[in-house]
Amino acid sequence: MTNAIEIHDLRKTYPRRWASPPFEALKGVSLSVAEGETFGFIGPNGAGKSTLIKILTGVMRPTAGNAALFGIDVTESAARTGLGYVPENPSLPDYLTPLEILGMGLALHKRQVADQRAHAMQWLERFGLGEAANKTVRGFSKGMAQRTALAHALAVQPRLLILDEPLSGLDPIGRREVVDILAEYRQQGGTIFLTSHVLHDVERLADRFGLIHKGELRAVRSPAELAGEDDRVLVRSQGAAAVIDGMRPEPGGRWVIEVSRTDLWPILQTLKAAGHDVIEVKPTLSLETAFMHVVKGE
Repeated sequence: MTNAIEIHDLRKTYPRRWASPPFEALKGVSLSVAEGETFGFIGPNGAGKSTLIKILTGVMRPTAGNAALFGIDVTESAARTGLGYVPENPSLPDYLTPLEILGMGLALHKRQVADQRAHAMQWLERFGLGEAANKTVRGFSKGMAQRTALAHALAVQPRLLILDEPLSGLDPIGRREVVDILAEYRQQGGTIFLTSHVLHDVERLADRFGLIHKGELRAVRSPAELAGEDDRVLVRSQGAAAVIDGMRPEPGGRWVIEVSRTDLWPILQTLKAAGHDVIEVKPTLSLETAFMHVVKGE
């Protein structure tokens, strides 16, 4: 099976003026993303995430190396057939309405649907834009513009979604709704490549994630691999008082403690015997802590 994304030794160098040396934004990145996989690409600002996405979408050419979408080199326009893309800051024609923008997308992607208006309205309503379908984008908030761009990307029935900070500008409810829509797209066999600073949502969606820092891909992990890399487990409970040495108080009568995996079951039994309600049990090494380890060089 052909991979949805294939990247080999990808490099991008930006020239600098005067006496400054060139800036190498990507330093030999190699990566494969299987068809039907959701891949989270995370790293701090300036790590090279947006540069790589610009190369994948044909906006920019690499200095060296190559990349392909479904076996077609990204320098060829055919590679973008069936690609849905949402940049970090979508630049929508502000004189058009969401309904017109989605109609334009369907035409450009040559998608034949039985009723174009009904198809577009279905996606606008999914993103909470049904009542704004015929209003010009000019007066939209950042969150509404972001939802319009996401509706446009999904309305064209893509086989690959590339999303650069897709949750930017969304309130908590909007972010949850978008994550649910993307999870549904993933369950139906779609492929997603996304960057996000909202690491909790990346953990929920991604089959694997890559950590990039200073242009180098430092690690590629699945959530299960990440959880297995640490022997410590965090236990959070609700109770009247601490019953185990090392328990730390939290607001609302909650308590938290970190224990080794081998001690987990005896700890849970002790908490139950003391009348505590266990709220949460999870590995201490989360995507957020792994991210911080990479950034700090630990």
